[in-house]
Amino acid sequence: MRRAADRLELVADPVRRTGRMLLSGGVEQSYVDVEDPRHLHFEYVRRIASAVELAARADDPLSVLHLGGGALTLPRWLATTRPGSPQRVIERDPAVVELVARELPPLPPEVRVEVADAREAVAASPASRYDLVVADIYRAARMPRHVRTVEFAAEVARTLRPDGLYLVNVTDLPPLVGTRVQVATLRAVFGDVCLLGDRRMLRGRRYGNLVLAATPRPGGLPVGRLAVAALRDPVPGGLLHAVALDGFVAGARPVTDADNAAQQ
Repeated sequence: MRRAADRLELVADPVRRTGRMLLSGGVEQSYVDVEDPRHLHFEYVRRIASAVELAARADDPLSVLHLGGGALTLPRWLATTRPGSPQRVIERDPAVVELVARELPPLPPEVRVEVADAREAVAASPASRYDLVVADIYRAARMPRHVRTVEFAAEVARTLRPDGLYLVNVTDLPPLVGTRVQVATLRAVFGDVCLLGDRRMLRGRRYGNLVLAATPRPGGLPVGRLAVAALRDPVPGGLLHAVALDGFVAGARPVTDADNAAQQ
């Protein structure tokens, strides 16, 4: 039996008639427009979508692994914007999968949802399988330790094609210690990394979501176009890369499985 703090609900948006919000313990988790999958309500989801549009080949189907499913906002968006894209969704909570399947529109056949642990699913994936891996993995508003390490990032990199893209949603609060560690961790593995978010978040002035983008190939991110897209969002954002990201991450070090084991 689920605790009240973990209670799942799908509620209608009082402002947008076709909007549905997935709540867990009263906290907003996902938003889906049941008639328009292109509508992306949350700012960080729009930043992820923008990164996909700018970094991936235009209009081509993509092979995608989603780590964390929620109400399947991004899988629905990708199925609409890039029809025929094979998508695998890993969601650890069967109750979420059941509620979303029962209450929201059905998914196209190329989107497959599995109940599994994200790290185990990545470890079992073939090398160079995916064009895109999206991680939005949270338990009680925290990213689990076992998906925050260098070893996990290396497993993700192994599953990506040489020009593939890894996108991570990071929820953090000032002074953004967790984000700094995640940047250092991804930089230990990937050839190119940048950080996207509300400029107030990047300055450490508020709680919220940031998006990390990483690719195996050095210089592989279209940082100029990403910066322009972030600025044009309804919630204007910024981008940290190269020297600016060096300054942001100064003093933070990558976290490893051994570090996690030592803390247990």
